[in-house]
Amino acid sequence: MTLPAPAPITEYAGVDRARFDREIRAAGQPAILRGLARGWPAVRAACQSDEAVIAYAKRFSHPAPFPAIVGEPNIGGRFFYTEGAAALNFTRGQSPLDPFLDRLLRDRTVSRPYAMAIQSVPIPDLLPGFIAQNSCDLVDSTITPRLWIGNAIRVATHYDLMENIGVVVAGRRRFTLFPPEQLPNLYMGPIEITPAGTPVSMVDPGAPDLERYPRFAEALKHAQTAELAPGDAIYIPFHWWHAVDSLAPVNMFVNYWWNAARSGAGDPYDALMAGLYAMATLPADQREAWRIMFDWVVFRSSGDPGEHLPPAARGVLGAIDTEKLGEMRAALRDRFSRQG
Repeated sequence: MTLPAPAPITEYAGVDRARFDREIRAAGQPAILRGLARGWPAVRAACQSDEAVIAYAKRFSHPAPFPAIVGEPNIGGRFFYTEGAAALNFTRGQSPLDPFLDRLLRDRTVSRPYAMAIQSVPIPDLLPGFIAQNSCDLVDSTITPRLWIGNAIRVATHYDLMENIGVVVAGRRRFTLFPPEQLPNLYMGPIEITPAGTPVSMVDPGAPDLERYPRFAEALKHAQTAELAPGDAIYIPFHWWHAVDSLAPVNMFVNYWWNAARSGAGDPYDALMAGLYAMATLPADQREAWRIMFDWVVFRSSGDPGEHLPPAARGVLGAIDTEKLGEMRAALRDRFSRQG
């Protein structure tokens, strides 16, 4: 069977903050921002050599250990599950940055190296002073950038509960993205045990098993892909699924996560888990009745569910201010406490 090829992600150049907000974010689609960070000193060092970018990073490093993950050579760089999805196929530990970087350089000539990664560490903690020289003006300065460093590894298709701008500093990265509505065709893995927090797709996009996961062929019809070089950036909208392949033995990546949702209003993921607990085992007719209720009251796909009520009588169907949020949290605590 010939699989459909993912479409190329739309590319932009010369993007400033105003254009990013007005044109790219508003479109709700992934975007490649070619050359966005070509002026970063770290990118210029990476374009010279692996040794140069490692030396540049070491200018800011310190001996404190940071979380790192490592996988045996036999996983082929793919951080995932062991057979049966009962455990992860890598281990977590701690490492100072400099020995980790030295190992990346040493392993470049190894045909089957250990898979190594430092993932999502806030840059001010890992490399103090780095962001003063390497910054992105497409996001608010209050957003803390995070650093990802590793060798040729493969990250399973997953989603983030944030919007994301990611910048390739060293190496090359290939991104394959799927829109949120492709969830049924991506064969989501366990919720309780995940490689990095959110569930991943069980399908290997590089070698999909269509006998086991036949609907993935439909997901590929809606996929988008791109390969990024040092200085290039990608915008990933909220909840878009993405697989990430690091293609070089030395890779460095900076990303910026943010969420435009109102803070303090509760975690939708908690609501999802509560929904699983309360409704997944209901009879089919009851689940359908609750689906209609959620669609009308929570997702508001047909308008304002409280517009016919006097403002004073709308309660949680009306405007949600800080006082109302406090009342709702108290009511939820009371309901859960009475369940025992």
